[in-house]
Amino acid sequence: MSLFSSGKYSTLRLPARGERKMVIPDGSWVKCKKCGQTLYMDRLKDNQLVCWHCNCHLPMTSEDRIASLVDENSFEEIAQDLRSKNTLNFTDSKSYSDRLSESEKKTGLNDAIVCGSATLEGRPFMLGVMDFRFMGASMGSVVGEKIARLVESATERKIPVVLVTASGGARMQEGMLSLMQMPKTCGALQRHKDAGLPYFAILTNPTYGGVTASFATVGDVIIAEPGAMIGFAGPRVIQETTNSKLPEGFQTAEFLLEKGLIDRVVERKNLRKELAFLLEIFKK
Repeated sequence: MSLFSSGKYSTLRLPARGERKMVIPDGSWVKCKKCGQTLYMDRLKDNQLVCWHCNCHLPMTSEDRIASLVDENSFEEIAQDLRSKNTLNFTDSKSYSDRLSESEKKTGLNDAIVCGSATLEGRPFMLGVMDFRFMGASMGSVVGEKIARLVESATERKIPVVLVTASGGARMQEGMLSLMQMPKTCGALQRHKDAGLPYFAILTNPTYGGVTASFATVGDVIIAEPGAMIGFAGPRVIQETTNSKLPEGFQTAEFLLEKGLIDRVVERKNLRKELAFLLEIFKK
């Protein structure tokens, strides 16, 4: 017992009855999805949700993303009252209506994208930011309608469009109505282009499915964050379908930059500066 009574060794002392215990609030720490390191949330927010151990770019909420890309108090939301409906009366393990209600309560959002007008260093533009927390930022009728209205407003005002993507793809609960949003959004962007106006796409992790196959990949300049996974179907599905080994780094932003699908891989800390540069050189 002398071993444990020696001052050379420390022992864990349980709090005595009535003694105040140290309480760590929920959400104070988060584990990095890439390297597994435990990160202090306040410091992580100061670092724009980028792990300082492995440079993993963790998901951002639409609110934080907007704040990081626009002048303070310049963002004015549009079409905020639009809400999806269970037009097809779709039910899997639960009804689509219930899933929508749960996502609204969890996120405080009406759907998977927030759209509005803003300025950056005084330059006006229209901005849409997808939020993966809302049903995996799947693209349904409301997402497509909000993007279309955003682009049409930009065309009318003769200003650029910026869309930040993060999505699992089309919203299966809306069936064909969801797939119709692909040509709808691209049609609006084509009219914007015909007017001689620029569109910049910022692809974040993950960007998949119908979003990748439509508005995410038709930008005049396509930017992606480091390590972002971008594609139509996931790597496992492709590997099983083709029965072949996929190349290293398949579908990562760096791989797609090498293959020419995207134009730049930009770290989150530099995105604001990069966007300001683009708005300046593409100004009409």
